[in-house]
Amino acid sequence: MSAIKKKYKRITTKTVVEMKANGEKIAMLTAYDYTMAKIVDSAGIEIILVGDSASNVMAGHETTLPITLDQMIYHASSVVRAVERSLVVVDLPFGTYQGNSRKALATAIRIMKESGAHSIKMEGGEEISESISRILTAGIPVMGHLGLTPQSIYKFGTYIVRAKEEEEAEKLKKDAKLLEKLGCFGLVLEKVPSKLAKEVAQSISIPVIGIGAGDGVDGQVLVTHDMLGMTHEFSPRFLRRYLNLYTEMGEAFKRYISDVKSGDFPSKEEQY
Repeated sequence: MSAIKKKYKRITTKTVVEMKANGEKIAMLTAYDYTMAKIVDSAGIEIILVGDSASNVMAGHETTLPITLDQMIYHASSVVRAVERSLVVVDLPFGTYQGNSRKALATAIRIMKESGAHSIKMEGGEEISESISRILTAGIPVMGHLGLTPQSIYKFGTYIVRAKEEEEAEKLKKDAKLLEKLGCFGLVLEKVPSKLAKEVAQSISIPVIGIGAGDGVDGQVLVTHDMLGMTHEFSPRFLRRYLNLYTEMGEAFKRYISDVKSGDFPSKEEQY
């Protein structure tokens, strides 16, 4: 069981590395708009991820692939305006960094300049190492992402647990050490066996944030809309729902409709 070692007024990339060294777990959630980011930041979350999961959660797409760079900048800008303490990490969207390191740098620069974000996140290991290196040389902090990488869903063909076989597990361990060596400040591990995730976390000095990666990593991340129960179709094993807002909000809307139709709302006290 970890204990809080130090109170931080502002979370930085240096902070989260220090937290790992001190044995303090790191809490990370998503946000895509000002209002939600304000609540999440005020609660004390260390890292806010402006994820390309906005493609699913906010726009209703089946995958993360359709979201554009302009849309990611819009969401990131909204979040940054709300945040006072959390470290804001923004996903580079699909097609903006794979195979072209110059384009990757231009993408990262646009996100940092136009949104005011603190860092970016990229999916992949050795195959995107040139892009990561180029971005880091510009002074832009990078968080890696290995295991299940949703931008490669059509390559995988499924959202099942990754790296269960030895060959893929060895590549993942090699990629994690490479990302550390390149200079990434942290790493997300998604949907991999807990034993492997723990081994990776213990083998590198940068924090490993898990989602479906067990309890042996340095922190956890969930999609906020999922953990609040605003979504209800998505129920993976790793998801813990802390509220059931889908039902509770629905009931509130029904009461509002009823009050409007009955004339109960607005009351005399709610009028000018």
